[in-house]
Amino acid sequence: MKKLTLLLAVFAASFSLAQAQVRPGGAMSSTDYARSSSDSRNNGFGVKGGFNLTNVHGDDKGGIPGRENLNTFHAGVYAQFGLNSKVAIQPELLYSRQGYRYNQTQGSSTEQRVNRLDYLKLPVLLTYNFLDNVSIHVGPQVALLTNVKNAGVDQSVSDYGYHSLDYGVVGGVEFRVGPARVGGRYDLGLAKIRKDGYATTGAAGQVNVPSGEVRNQAFQVYVGLGIAN
Repeated sequence: MKKLTLLLAVFAASFSLAQAQVRPGGAMSSTDYARSSSDSRNNGFGVKGGFNLTNVHGDDKGGIPGRENLNTFHAGVYAQFGLNSKVAIQPELLYSRQGYRYNQTQGSSTEQRVNRLDYLKLPVLLTYNFLDNVSIHVGPQVALLTNVKNAGVDQSVSDYGYHSLDYGVVGGVEFRVGPARVGGRYDLGLAKIRKDGYATTGAAGQVNVPSGEVRNQAFQVYVGLGIAN
């Protein structure tokens, strides 16, 4: 709860800082920079990046002892294709580091370790500007697992039974001030992290990764900058 409170405080501070950017006549709005040739201000592309608070969900998450959130990051690019002045399609290509912390007991000692999963993600979002500077976005995403490191040990995606393809849904809210963006979203994975039938105990790099109903989830806060519109 303390981490989530701090995360929301950082989000609020970032938005307040963005609102403090003024121009003659008052604060900038999302319509203060050039429009594209269409009637929509929601065309263009840009870069974005930010903070991930990641963990897992599912019926078998209780099989991970001492499970805690993992603080990580994401970064990438986005594009927008406006359908009208309020609605747009926004595909993104993101590198996102996810996973969780857990406790590993060996003999009389217990150590906290990390199971880290690196994904290349492609969300395709429908965005709707319900206020001039505020939009909501929601849509599906697919992801490719590119690297796994458990307890500091690199693991083969196929040898350890990880699903290389993940999929899920994303939803959130975004504030725009000129070309700048500040947003928050929830990333809900719907695919199991691992295939059934793989061991959950054994060597240090193989433990505490249940192969049952365990899926990714993340709360993200980000900042972005429009390069074109």
